[in-house]
Amino acid sequence: MKVRQGKGRKDRQTLLSEAAFAVVEQYIEVEQPADWLFPGQREGRYLTERSAQKVFEKALAEAGIRKQVSIHSLRHSFATHLLENGIGLRYIQELLGHQSVRTTERYTHVSRRDIGRIQSPLDRMSGLED
Repeated sequence: MKVRQGKGRKDRQTLLSEAAFAVVEQYIEVEQPADWLFPGQREGRYLTERSAQKVFEKALAEAGIRKQVSIHSLRHSFATHLLENGIGLRYIQELLGHQSVRTTERYTHVSRRDIGRIQSPLDRMSGLED
């Protein structure tokens, strides 16, 4: 999926799950948006970042989630889950549209559980595998 003029007005390639795509298709079928996929309240305008934040905050409240999170937290979670599923940092960097891998590293919260599973290459070579 190509995102045009995302964060920082950058274009980037990213993922859209099949489940999310099905929801978007259903939304388009019902709402039939004309100019923007997510139009704002004023004719011909797009949904503002602040309005999206308010929708997100309302969804959190309705779901009973009390943890302090933001829409931006979803990018961190996305990056972390990809990393935990074995996707390389360079690919994650590309999906998030970061110029520097250092920026991507800040997004990825490596879990202690996964770190505990890492085995030394020397142990693997010497036959001391788990």
